[in-house]
Order: sequence, then C-alpha cells, then structure tokens
Amino acid sequence: MALTVTVSTGAVAIDSPAANAAVTEYGTAAAARTGSPVPAAATGILETTTSVGATLGGIVSAAQQATRAADAASASSAGAKSASGTKTKDAKSSDASGRKLSRAARQRLKASKAVAVAKSKIGAPYRYGGTGPYAFDCSGFVQYAWRKAGVRIPRVTTAQYRLIKRKVSWNELRPGDLLFFHGKGHVGMYVGKGRMIHSPSSGKRVRIDRLSAWRRSAFSGAVRPGL
Repeated sequence: MALTVTVSTGAVAIDSPAANAAVTEYGTAAAARTGSPVPAAATGILETTTSVGATLGGIVSAAQQATRAADAASASSAGAKSASGTKTKDAKSSDASGRKLSRAARQRLKASKAVAVAKSKIGAPYRYGGTGPYAFDCSGFVQYAWRKAGVRIPRVTTAQYRLIKRKVSWNELRPGDLLFFHGKGHVGMYVGKGRMIHSPSSGKRVRIDRLSAWRRSAFSGAVRPGL
C-alpha cells in the first residue's frame, strides 16, 4: 500500500493506521498522531510505512543532536568567558607584584655597580675635598661610586644621611648601603660579609676594612641609595 506524506513548514500529517503503528514502533507515536515539526527543506514522497517511521525518527534524532550541540557550545562559551575573566584578574595582580619586585631588583643592580666601581678604586689616595676620579675624601668617594651607577647623592656626609630616604639598621645592611660613623663625620660603603670600603683619612688610601667591634660602637646610622 502506498502512502503519501506531504511535508510543509508547519507539520507532517499522517492519516494511515498502519503508518501510526509503524511510527509507534520507533517510539514516536505522539508525534505521528499530532504531527512533528520538520525543516522546510525536508520534502518528498515516502512509499512505505517503514520508511515513514525511519524518516521521522531520523528527523527527531537530528533535532535532539543539534539541541545538545547548541547547549554544549553555550556552556563552553560561558566557561571560556569565566576563565578569561579570572586570567585577566590574575595577570593584573601579577603585573602589580612584578612592578614592586622590579624596583627592588633595579636597586640591587645599581648597588652592585656602585660596589664594583668602589672596588676598582682601591689604592686611590685620600685627599680632602676629593671627588675623583684619582683621589677622594670619604663622602666624595661614595658619591663618585653611586654616580657611576646612575644615582646622584649629596656631596657631604650629613646631607647624605639626611636626604637619602631609606634608612637601614646594622642588621639589615646590604652591599651598596652607606654606613656613617662618629656622628656622621665619616662614611663608608658596605660590601658584604661584614666589611666596608672607604677612603679613611689623610695619608691613607681607599681600602676594605672589617666592621670590628670598635666600628660597631662608633656606628651612627646607615642608608640605602637608589630606591
């Protein structure tokens, strides 16, 4: 028996009991009785009830798969937006943190350069009022070394201590820090391992000395240039 099915943009009308029975076998009896929505492009003539059931089952299956795919794409998009927002926030935190660290790192690099310049002048004679490059007094010596590292500091000891903002304690000393003694009357540069480099006094030369107990007793403050 031949059955004609007319497909339009609205519904599929099936009047044959045999067709209804065949469609029920595919689990879509309700759709067969009331008509199932189908794409407008799906048109044609079906010759057997078995073909009708299979075709409708395929249409329903395709529609379900398309719906699941759309839901999955929507969930994926939402997850991507959420992940993107988290990543952006973390990146900003990382940037802020990075800026703080880079400032400290730049100071350490400058301090390392200042120490290297100071050590290159070991043996240079002391000269009152000397600012280099061949002879130095104590404050002229540390000023010269830090200037070569790209940091300008005041000329005399009292101004150096007063105007360099970062003050440090004896236990916080790092290479490059300036140490003051005898009421800011003398200055040297810390080079690590409990030692400092300085231009001591008239008749002497730039040298490295250990920070002895006597030096500790005469200590009157320290500062950290380059911040």
